[in-house]
Amino acid sequence: MESFSLIKKGSVEIIQETELKKRLSTDRPLRIKAGFDPTSADIHLGHTVLMEKLRHFQLAGHTVVFLIGDFTAMIGDPTGVSITRPQLTREQVQENAKTYTMQAFKILDPGKTEVRYNSEWYMKFDMMELIKLTSRYTVARLLERDDFTKRYSEKKPIGMHELLYPLMQGYDSVMLKADVEIGGSDQKFNLLVGRVLQEAYGQQPQVVLTMPLLPGLDGVKKMSKSYGNYIGIDEPADTIYGKVMSISDDLMWTYYELLTELPQDEIEQLKGQSRLRKINPMEIKKQLALLLCKRFYSSDEALQAQGSFEKVFSRKEVPDELQEFKLKSSGEQAFVYQILVDAAAAPSKTEAKRLIQGGGVTINGSPVKDIFYKIDTKGSYVIQSGKNKPVKIVFV
Repeated sequence: MESFSLIKKGSVEIIQETELKKRLSTDRPLRIKAGFDPTSADIHLGHTVLMEKLRHFQLAGHTVVFLIGDFTAMIGDPTGVSITRPQLTREQVQENAKTYTMQAFKILDPGKTEVRYNSEWYMKFDMMELIKLTSRYTVARLLERDDFTKRYSEKKPIGMHELLYPLMQGYDSVMLKADVEIGGSDQKFNLLVGRVLQEAYGQQPQVVLTMPLLPGLDGVKKMSKSYGNYIGIDEPADTIYGKVMSISDDLMWTYYELLTELPQDEIEQLKGQSRLRKINPMEIKKQLALLLCKRFYSSDEALQAQGSFEKVFSRKEVPDELQEFKLKSSGEQAFVYQILVDAAAAPSKTEAKRLIQGGGVTINGSPVKDIFYKIDTKGSYVIQSGKNKPVKIVFV
């Protein structure tokens, strides 16, 4: 089944795989759910791993339910956190949610996407319904969850509202009558709660498909704006292209697998050709950068971004002999503003931050505008600040 190969590509686990195959073999379009809490206004490539998988289901003719967790975002997902998250106000959540669908439709087909908000039912939820919901699951099972278990054993507080989060995410599946729910591998517990609740409410339990967390540009931590290792889908095409070109050759294959529709067998062929040096890995990475730019921009804009990159790096407009600064690595990452000072590319931290804010700093041809942007302290980078000549930074 060709569609199943694409659907399974890159996944961590499918519960139950035989059930998914059975449902895919019917003529009925399935309802494929994925939830996104608008805790920030921007979507980066890490978020799009799930969206790409949703698109794979759309290509197979199924209906995607793009759920915006505008109500649950006010609680805060406790997954993977060691302390209670700060709660967002309804105003903050609504502001963040404004741009979500606009950004999501750069990947998803609007005609095959049902956009829903879980405030539709939770704003009408009364105490009786809440008691009925909580009666469907036990405290003991909730405390089996890794992050709750750890916090409980360490005597760290767990808010009652946090215990409600998995139940509410699961109840979303009941309300949406989901056939399949897609989530990150860290969401497995919540997704399985959805199966239990659907059965309790007389529905057929959803199939759970989990996807890996996308590593950021550093290849170490998951992609996150707070780590400064992200590629925002609303960033300029030149920036997206340049950032993709800055990733390691090893990480490139993960991006191919999780962020493109290229069949897995073709990716394996490229790997083999790269390993045997039949194709330069740089050319394969250029193809990846172009594919990702085309996902968010027109073909012309993507090609212009490629041309801009090649103008600087392939046509040798950067001098062959760059001045090289060797910097001692202290920790996994370093602030760009500090690197500029250490490499004598800026006279002070204040001036370095001013240059960054003004768009006067590029790393490997990609503009940096976040004054707290960090880079991995491994390997080398070509950095240019203001009108200064580019310099090569090598971490030792």
